[in-house]
Formats: sequence, structure tokens, C-alpha cells
Amino acid sequence: MRPRDRKPADAPVTSAATEKVQKVLARLGLGSRREAETWISAGRVSVNGSTVGLGARAGATDVVRLDGRVVTERRPVRQATRVLAYHKPVGEVTSRHDPEGRPTVFANLPSVGRGRWIVVGRLDITTAGLLLFTNDGELAHRLMHPSSAIEREYAVRIHGRPQEAMLEALRSGVELEDGVARFERLVDAGGEGANHWYHVVLKEGRNREVRRLWESQGMVVSRLTRIRFASVSLERSLRPGKFRFLEPAELDQLCATVDYRRIRPTAPRKRAVGRQRRR
Repeated sequence: MRPRDRKPADAPVTSAATEKVQKVLARLGLGSRREAETWISAGRVSVNGSTVGLGARAGATDVVRLDGRVVTERRPVRQATRVLAYHKPVGEVTSRHDPEGRPTVFANLPSVGRGRWIVVGRLDITTAGLLLFTNDGELAHRLMHPSSAIEREYAVRIHGRPQEAMLEALRSGVELEDGVARFERLVDAGGEGANHWYHVVLKEGRNREVRRLWESQGMVVSRLTRIRFASVSLERSLRPGKFRFLEPAELDQLCATVDYRRIRPTAPRKRAVGRQRRR
């Protein structure tokens, strides 16, 4: 262990400006704050050579390690915020590695360079549609935090035609095993025969919430696709398994929904050009 790493984690840090360690890890693009908190709780994170717990802080000159690997630098390089929209097909799981060997959404993503892609929310294996990924841990944290109340819109195909009383119950609130839930909006989107389409909007991301709400009324969901997350919609031209990067204006609008100032690309330094001396 190098001498400068021997300082206890609870000793005063060398920089007056400090922040919680989970925020440091998220800002470096290593994962969301929630992921970082699980790493800290598992004893995988150290500051200046000492394992830390939740609530620990670090400054610019402190050495933070994850699984023994240094993840901070004297002059940290902050990558510009990037977000991509991915059209998840049915059959892919929203995790980096699957013990059952099923395909994952990360397999089709481009290289991120430093850091890694962080998925914003999840979709289960039988649900298709829009997933957002970012290299900015703080942005991911804000987009996923319940207090942000981000709208998520889904196209739902129901087998059968629900009665109006059922639809009213879904709008006003239904008691599920994890509390009362409801659709912020529920709009008839048409359909013929045994199947009917609805567009529904939620402001939270509970597990299988859309399906459980319909099941509470005895209805079966035969197809479910997320078509919007916050200000980003699933474009018809984006085929399943493909992605696109958000344009700067789209990125600004998305960041504005959670009052976040994104990290902008650093302009290349211009080489000084001297005046040519007259002869």
C-alpha cells in the first residue's frame, strides 16, 4: 500500500469540497447512485486505503477504490453526458449478465469509452419498447428517483373489452400488494375483435406495475410496449434491437425535467497562431 493511501477513511479529507462516495462513483460513470450504495454496503469501496460505509465522503485529492482498483484521479476527466434510446425487443433481459444465458440489452450497445452505460429503469423480459441508457450516473439517479415523478407511457393490448367501471378503478386507484397504484392517464387506442389497445401513463417504476393493475381487474395483457419515457418517445423508425443517440436539444429537454445541468463536451484547444513577420 502506498503511503498516501494509509489515511483512515474517517480522517479529514484534504479538500474542503467533499461529496458522498456514492455520488463520486456515479459522477465518474461507474454506475447509478443506487448501484454504488450496494457496493459500499457490500464492503467493496475504500477511501485512502480504508473500507467505508454509507455516508462516507471524499474530496478531490482522496483516493477511492472499487474492488481494490483506483477509480479516481488527481485531475478527473469528466466525460460529456450522453444518452441513447434503445428499442428493447421481447426476450432480452435488462441486466449486464444473465445466469441463465439469455440475451441482454447491453449486448447491442456501442462502446462508451471511459465509464459504462447505465440503464435508466428496467423492462421485464416479456415487455418491449423504449429504454434509455446514459454514461452520467447523476443524471441516471435523478431520472430514476421516485421524487422526480417521471412519466412513463405504455401501449397495452388487452384480451377482451373491460367495462367502464374497471377503467374508472384503474384511474382512481387500486390496492396492490405493495400499496395503492393507478394510471395517471388511460386512453382508449382502438382495436378490433378479441383484443383492444390502450395507452397508459405511470409516474413510478414498480415491478410489473402495468400488468398487475390490469390483472387486478381480471384482464390479461397480451402485449406491452413502453413508448415514452419523460420527454423521449420511441420513434417508429427505430427497429427492435437498435439504438440512437439523443440530439443535443433532446438531451437538454430531458435534463431539464430533473433540473440537471449536463456535462458538455470540452471544446478542443485552439493552437496559437503567431503573426507572420514582414520581411
